Amino acid sequence: GGEKRRARGGRKKKREPATSAATHGAGGTTAAPTHHRSWSPPSLHLYKREFVIMHSPSKRLITSMSKRLAVSNLQGWADLPDDLLHSIVALLGSSLDLLAFAATCRPWRAAFFSHPSKSTLCFSCPPVLIRQNPIQPPSNGHAKPQRFNLVDPSNTGTNYRCQIREEILQKFYFAGSSYGQLIFFRHRCCLVVDAFSGAEVSPPCLPELNHNVFESYYCSTLTAPLASPNSRLLASTKSSLFDWPVGSDSWSELKLSNVQVRQIVELNGQFIAMDDHMKIYTLQLAPQLGLQDLPIEWCGGKIPSMDSKPFLVVCRDMLLMVCYSLVSLFRGSSFCTLHRLDMSTNPAKWVEMKKLDNWALFVAADIRTPPFSCVNPERWGGRSNCLYYTHHSEPWGVRWLGNEPDLLKDPSASRDLVFGRNMWRYPQSLWVYPSMFYSDRK
Repeated sequence: GGEKRRARGGRKKKREPATSAATHGAGGTTAAPTHHRSWSPPSLHLYKREFVIMHSPSKRLITSMSKRLAVSNLQGWADLPDDLLHSIVALLGSSLDLLAFAATCRPWRAAFFSHPSKSTLCFSCPPVLIRQNPIQPPSNGHAKPQRFNLVDPSNTGTNYRCQIREEILQKFYFAGSSYGQLIFFRHRCCLVVDAFSGAEVSPPCLPELNHNVFESYYCSTLTAPLASPNSRLLASTKSSLFDWPVGSDSWSELKLSNVQVRQIVELNGQFIAMDDHMKIYTLQLAPQLGLQDLPIEWCGGKIPSMDSKPFLVVCRDMLLMVCYSLVSLFRGSSFCTLHRLDMSTNPAKWVEMKKLDNWALFVAADIRTPPFSCVNPERWGGRSNCLYYTHHSEPWGVRWLGNEPDLLKDPSASRDLVFGRNMWRYPQSLWVYPSMFYSDRK
């Protein structure tokens, strides 16, 4: 074949140089991330060449665009109009593919940030799993450093290294995640780290604490992206709720009496908190921090207990409480019950739901990480009415949602991947969306 090509005067194409392991972030050595507040994807530049062949749903569109390029004055991919680039964004069903799109070139990055429905990406794409590599035995008396990789549920073959500094993972205690940021504490010191770029923000030190630091941080969350002028960092301890307006010089403190805030969510612009007894509050941020009891009745079904590991999750305009209960240790059957908060009545009501229709939920092992919801998961190969939960031995397990035991619906469901949640000193596997997905939130 080579002789025939030479006879026709053809030349053999020169191969492009392979991308280095350091650029991929999947192996080798990566440079320490620059400490700044702006987002920068140091580990995703490998997508520049690969984007147009990675994602099969967009192949027809790219072919059409190639024909348009041929009959227009456009010089190349970087000159594509925003409407066509926005069409590509709408077709992508993977968070890492969307990051790849934004990392392709400056015009494509600008098109991503100008996408009119960027805030919906956190419902239409599955979150990325940040997973700790299996712990390696010490070598020459020295412990192996912790390594965290990014895993995409829509393409489990992807595996890229997380850019968080090793020193943070060794010396700081994990306290939560929010808007693509991981939150760490060490004594009174706090550090907010972008899960993808490694960019760091250091808030001022908290006031003096008189109790154990690790046990005291029950909940840490941002009220808006870091770049938002209204962003605040909230941290819940055994007896206080602390508030840091991002960019200010100090924290304010709300003293709590017999209340331990375990979770804070935002529903249609209103912040709602849940304590360790499943009691619900509305959270006021201005003019000063405050909690107000929200009276709620239970409508239908058995009232769950704290042993059922309840957590709140937002599905667009719905607030759900999900509870897990093990029916039989011998058979391994279990329930994940659902209740929806109906605030149209006075008092509000928790209304039982039989199933979640075309939604899937994602929850991590640490109770301080926020659960996520994703609509039409079949779009990227997932399953509706299912709970995807992280596990130490496998990337994740899957449970059916509703009031039927798992084994009656899916006899192949693994009995070994037990769904459990707790507070952990160091980061466990957790779900997260890139911070750039929230750039249009105020």
